[in-house]
Amino acid sequence: MFVHHVYFWMNPGATESDRQQLAAGIRSLQAIETIKMSHIGTPADTNRDVIDRSYDFSWLVIFDTSEGQDIYQVHPTHLKFVEECKHLWRKVVVYDSIDR
Repeated sequence: MFVHHVYFWMNPGATESDRQQLAAGIRSLQAIETIKMSHIGTPADTNRDVIDRSYDFSWLVIFDTSEGQDIYQVHPTHLKFVEECKHLWRKVVVYDSIDR
């Protein structure tokens, strides 16, 4: 299993329309056939010292294999998402993990 977790911080002054556009762009990625499971989220209302709620969206994707993730990275739908939505974020952080 390969887990790909992406966190997005939107540009300062982002509008609700910008948020909707980014959410729609992320949702478009769900059509990529190598994705086994996915989840689009926003910060939960939890408050502990170890929780970072500074991001705007998270995109959790699970693939059967690292090869599936490699296909996702160069898939035309993913490339289109980056091209059409990159102006909406100021920062992206990715955490990838594999089974141990």
